[in-house]
Amino acid sequence: MRLLLLSLFGLVAACQSLPPLPEWQSPEGRDHPELGVIRDLRSGERLTPEHLVERLAAQPRVLIGEQHDNPDHHTLQLWLLQALEARREQGSLLLEMLEPGQQGKVDGVRKAPLSADLPGALAWQKNWDWTLYGPIVRHALTQPYPLLAANLDRSEITRIYKERPALQGTLSTADKVRGPLLEQIRESHCGLLPESQMPAMLAVQQQRDRRMAERLLAAPAPALLFAGAFHVRRDLGVPLHLADLGKAKGNVVLMLSEVGKPVEQGTADYVWYTAALPPIDHCAGMPEQMAPAR
Repeated sequence: MRLLLLSLFGLVAACQSLPPLPEWQSPEGRDHPELGVIRDLRSGERLTPEHLVERLAAQPRVLIGEQHDNPDHHTLQLWLLQALEARREQGSLLLEMLEPGQQGKVDGVRKAPLSADLPGALAWQKNWDWTLYGPIVRHALTQPYPLLAANLDRSEITRIYKERPALQGTLSTADKVRGPLLEQIRESHCGLLPESQMPAMLAVQQQRDRRMAERLLAAPAPALLFAGAFHVRRDLGVPLHLADLGKAKGNVVLMLSEVGKPVEQGTADYVWYTAALPPIDHCAGMPEQMAPAR
């Protein structure tokens, strides 16, 4: 009985130590019945944030998929990072948004007072909105665990695009994986990408996923990865590469998704539905952007 009471007190203390949930920032979906809902996609069970954190904290590798431009995804990522820190000692944080060439700058910044121009000190790339990622990076840089690059650098991407190196492994190279990835690349380029370029684009996508898997395995555990939703999908992305590298177990995937964009069973372990941004026609102006300069 005494042991049971101690366990209950420990659980209550862990839950009480969690930071307050952030307010929704995105303007749409505020009245949607799924707003804020967290589901276990395997069982269909609805979870509280505390139960989700408890389950994530038990795994050595946690992969969190985001929609890059949704501010709610980034505030929840920071919340989850702090909540996991309250539950157990964090081993490392990995970001798709950091490349190997920036790692030395990141390590240097951690050893000194934070610069007033932190994006400049980190050589932060402008295609990643600093107003969204800055709070996460600032927090991580003040913690004892390392902040690690998880992506390829530009020179590696150029080489892969030209050479298309063979990918080792049976799961990540299956047709049922490559087909949907090719379709996603086609759609993301609004159907304007020449078919001759598709194999090279697929090679880059999959080598990015392989790099993230390799970096996760090399990182101090428990390791946490923030990356785009397609990268962390169980059926298409990094988890397949982890399995091909001999680490099929010990990985858990949480997908952050806007309401109205349901996440299917088999693509992740958990989903957390957030407020949504207004629809944007990403293909508007794409033909002009892709047209060769004259």
